[in-house]
Amino acid sequence: MSPNKIFLNRNLVILNLTVFVWGFTGILGALISIPATQLVWYRVLIAFVSLLFYFKAANIPLKVGRIVFLKLFFTGAIVGLHWILFFQSIKSSTVSVTLVCLSSLTLFTAILEPLMKRQKILLIEIVTGLIIISGIYMIFKFESRYTEGIIFGLLSALCASIFSIINSKQIQNRPAPIISFYELIGAWVWISIYLFFSGGYTASMALNLADFLYLLVLGTVCTSIAYVAGVAVMKELSAFRVALITNLEPVYGIILAFIFFGKREQMTPGFYAGAVIILSAIFMYPIIKNRVKKI
Repeated sequence: MSPNKIFLNRNLVILNLTVFVWGFTGILGALISIPATQLVWYRVLIAFVSLLFYFKAANIPLKVGRIVFLKLFFTGAIVGLHWILFFQSIKSSTVSVTLVCLSSLTLFTAILEPLMKRQKILLIEIVTGLIIISGIYMIFKFESRYTEGIIFGLLSALCASIFSIINSKQIQNRPAPIISFYELIGAWVWISIYLFFSGGYTASMALNLADFLYLLVLGTVCTSIAYVAGVAVMKELSAFRVALITNLEPVYGIILAFIFFGKREQMTPGFYAGAVIILSAIFMYPIIKNRVKKI
């Protein structure tokens, strides 16, 4: 086997492990007992502090211009809201429901990106969006007891779509870890302000040993380390490969949810039919789009 092929296979393994770790995020969210907002406050605090240590150890400069800082700082508010909605969705429903709803990120991006960048919406994006909507409808129909969690999950996906589109512009001019670092700081500050005015600094902030350990794993392994590792391999792999493998996150997450929570994660056949429709559309989207580009 050639050195280039070994290097490529190593990067594919690292990316799959990274996506697997991202899938584990939902499990930790379900295990941590504190409310979603306080959970995210701790997560972003641990994440940007651990990233700061990484930058110092790697001697990476952190300086950015004032305008850039403000853009990233305000984008951090959307990032923070995305995570709060994500974990609130888990606490209002199940990990499986939340991860499938989060998969609608593809739908929102297919609609919003052309609008925000003033581009034409492609037919394949319209068709993919309609298929995903049909899957979401089935989940709403058969899992109406989780309506609140489904709504939080969809809103979380909407927020993720918005900051992903914003970051797609920022990434052209600066390293991804720098973007993440300042957005995490922004998220922490905005959440801190919200907690102050809403009276959120109460006994609900108290952590038991299990919560502390779970948060430590969530903030370091599932956020900082996974993010840096994911960015590193993305420099070597094609955007198509990255998109395809990243779509495995809900699959990994749902499998992990079954392992950890068993019957609690069992859904109706209608849910699984809707999930299969959504995930099939998401997996086929980059494949078909890649082939269309080659024609």
